[in-house]
Amino acid sequence: MNMKKFVLLTAVFALLASCGSKDKGQLVGVKGKKWHPEKPYGMTLIPGGAFIMGKADDDLAGIQDAPAKTVTVASYYMDETEITNSEYRQFVEWVRDSTIRTKLAILADEVGETPGSGGIGEFAFKDADPENMTPYEQYMYDNYSGLGETGYEGRKLNHDVDLIFDTAEYPDEYYVEVMDTMYLPLEESYNGQRTWDVTKFKFQYSYMDIAKAAKNKKLRRKDVIVKEEVEIYPDTTVWIRDFAYSYNEPMHNDYFWHDAYSDYPVVGVSWQQAKAFCEWRTLYHNAERKRRGKHFVARYRLPSEAQWEYAARGGLQAATYPWGGPYAKNDRGCFMANFKPLRGDYAADQALYTVEADAYEPNDFNLYNMAGNVSEWVDSSYDPGSYEYASTINPSVNDPNNKRKVVRGGSWKDVAYFLQVSSRDYEYADSARSYIGFRTVQDYMGTDVTANARK
Repeated sequence: MNMKKFVLLTAVFALLASCGSKDKGQLVGVKGKKWHPEKPYGMTLIPGGAFIMGKADDDLAGIQDAPAKTVTVASYYMDETEITNSEYRQFVEWVRDSTIRTKLAILADEVGETPGSGGIGEFAFKDADPENMTPYEQYMYDNYSGLGETGYEGRKLNHDVDLIFDTAEYPDEYYVEVMDTMYLPLEESYNGQRTWDVTKFKFQYSYMDIAKAAKNKKLRRKDVIVKEEVEIYPDTTVWIRDFAYSYNEPMHNDYFWHDAYSDYPVVGVSWQQAKAFCEWRTLYHNAERKRRGKHFVARYRLPSEAQWEYAARGGLQAATYPWGGPYAKNDRGCFMANFKPLRGDYAADQALYTVEADAYEPNDFNLYNMAGNVSEWVDSSYDPGSYEYASTINPSVNDPNNKRKVVRGGSWKDVAYFLQVSSRDYEYADSARSYIGFRTVQDYMGTDVTANARK
């Protein structure tokens, strides 16, 4: 074929292609799915804007770690309440059940049991039956099975069969063997009751260290992937350890698991466990979005210190407390939050320890207990001078080497100073306390009118 014929043929093909295309050969962009912002359940939209962050009046404690500066934050969703015991128990039970299913599937694979046997085989990996595998599943099994630390990474668990917790209904000896490993040994049990070995409740996740990648462009992707494994059960002994010579055994025994406290904020959770919860919540939500063929949502995470303070202020500039101030009582003489008033009269605010997460009046962003009840972890490291060098737009200072993480808002055992929206405090990332909980945020994707523009 000579060059003239080739050019002519190419022109004809191009003409036919343009005639058959819907865009008429014009640049119209890639057609994607329509995005409809979906407000996550239990969250409220915080419209972005600028505010004066830091102490608006005298720093009575003389710490001088929060000088006033104007910063701007983008829009985001935030939990209306602190994460409750009930919500955190959903995380714990998911991890527990996933651990059990994984153990069952591995043992079924080792002993050669498959679905239809009526025993442990019913909990075998989804790919245990080659006849029901899709071409993709078959390819992944053929090429990637056996990789990873255990050799079972990437294989799908069977969630179609309910787990059995009644010992009288265990289907076979293999099932009994797996369940036995999930409980404390008999010698560690008492009163005839065996309890879960909560050290087995471990959540694994991975993420990309974007900051590290940005600093060194020569790093490969695998060099900035961080893998974490966290024991996620709350430390219930904090109710005893935090208070010397005090009878808090009922709170240790019942606070996390009893339905009487389901709507109370979870405590005894470290900063690392709070981060793990955020990763799980993202995974859990996006798994359902994937099933429905929807876009993935943005990650759930802990708020930055600036986001927390902006939300706590509720749109009020230079306020002392989320409700304004400068007093911790309203005009009827009632306390506005759960804290330690009157030089230690814990019960004066109608609460001895914590209260329900939606107790007291919310601020103008419809957020409850941004002051008092429990202090809250944020995704920032504590540095007394961080306000001086942090950015003025979406400021966030989180140094992985600094294990002192910021907690904000004050708690049921704190004096009014720590309830102020500008007061800063910290605890170590691996520590858990009976007075520290958390709430999560999610970035708002798209554009939104800011609070300042509305005004």
